[in-house]
Amino acid sequence: MSLLSGLTRSPDAHPDLVRVGDRTMSGETLLRCATAVADRLAGAPRVAVEATASLETVVAVVGGLLAGVAVVPVPPDSGPRERAHIYRDSGVPALLAPAGTPVDPDGPPVVPVDLADRSDTTYPEPDDDRPALVLYTSGTTGAPKGAVIGRSAVAACLDALADAWAWTPDDLLVHGLPLFHVHGLVLGVLGPLRLGGRLHHVQRPDPVRYAGAGGSLYFGVPTVWQRVGANPAAARALRGARLLVSGSAGLPAAVFDQLHALTSHRIVERYGMTETLITVSTRADGPRRPGTVGHPLRDVRTRLVDETGADVPADGSSLGELLVSGPGLFQGYLNRPDADAASRTADGWFRTGDVATVDPDGWHRIVGRASTDLIKSGGYRIGAGEVEDALLAHPGVTEAAVVGTPHPDLGQQVTAYVVADGVTGAELIDFVARQLAVHKRPRQVHLVDGLPRTPLGKVQKSRLTG
Repeated sequence: MSLLSGLTRSPDAHPDLVRVGDRTMSGETLLRCATAVADRLAGAPRVAVEATASLETVVAVVGGLLAGVAVVPVPPDSGPRERAHIYRDSGVPALLAPAGTPVDPDGPPVVPVDLADRSDTTYPEPDDDRPALVLYTSGTTGAPKGAVIGRSAVAACLDALADAWAWTPDDLLVHGLPLFHVHGLVLGVLGPLRLGGRLHHVQRPDPVRYAGAGGSLYFGVPTVWQRVGANPAAARALRGARLLVSGSAGLPAAVFDQLHALTSHRIVERYGMTETLITVSTRADGPRRPGTVGHPLRDVRTRLVDETGADVPADGSSLGELLVSGPGLFQGYLNRPDADAASRTADGWFRTGDVATVDPDGWHRIVGRASTDLIKSGGYRIGAGEVEDALLAHPGVTEAAVVGTPHPDLGQQVTAYVVADGVTGAELIDFVARQLAVHKRPRQVHLVDGLPRTPLGKVQKSRLTG
């Protein structure tokens, strides 16, 4: 089956298959435009794409995939140093970008994507093991690494999500996520093109734009859903949707409850990484619990281990690093065999670096990153996410991030950064101590105006200092 079978099987099914902002394109036009791009790629191993929220980006990505060329999305807001690293590390011979894009003297030649170009060349479907994408992801140290995502991994992930979310060609997907991450690009663009149905990318995930799109399936990150919940009229307009999905970061329980009250939807939460695509999710036909991400998708296995590699019990409270195995795993880090080897166990499990719990019924709860969200204080192992949830339960708190900071006696202490109104740090410490074990209370609370976040809404804890 073609990776983009929903597009290639019946390109004339929708006259408005893809809409980005106020511009629309039929499936037939998309296929012919993308084929014109493929004609110009002639045997290149990889090609960079200026990943703006535009029809040109969709055409460029599809063109690369038709030609069997691995697509390297370049964030449009990336700085010169990051951009130069991506170009150099990936070795791309060209950058696909809208006509008129300025040439970077230190970058590869620009191949313009002109939506007036058309081609009817027929390309054979590339082998399943060919790379589809190279997605650059930043770790805690060093330059971003290029995760090589195979075509079969993309197909397996999307097919498993179609099963979990009852995703069909009748769906109209609406989102406004960046097109250089798994969430916005793989799920948000390639999903409709494989599974059928239409896509409306609203360019900016504004609550009013979401409300006016009339979709059946909506994607967002927690900050988007928080903004939707703060606009009751926009939230109520989503009552007619079939499914609301949140990912890329943990959704606060208060936002889950607020959206349920306003939209009648219990939002679907899911978990994944660049290197694994989506591995765990709640289902369209099943229950949904605030703060949990459900069960492994079809053909995915998970386990929890401690620092020694021993299995951690699935009792709902024991913390362990989440390991995953399944058909959606990446092929490896480009040019980084050392990092690739370090990311896997001897028997092939991928180390996510995320701390989680699993209850006896298999429900997964993601606590956070092992490097920043597992706090070892006075002999206790404390999950930052549990403390953050407790802080967010206070009516005066709108945002919270918890980290471990050095302590001369405890090793680490629980330190919180909180956006709040009408409450003191001491009051918040007492509030948490009344909800959780006393050793989990923050020993220090910093009241701040805002938390540093990535474009997908994840708090950048490395920028918080205690």
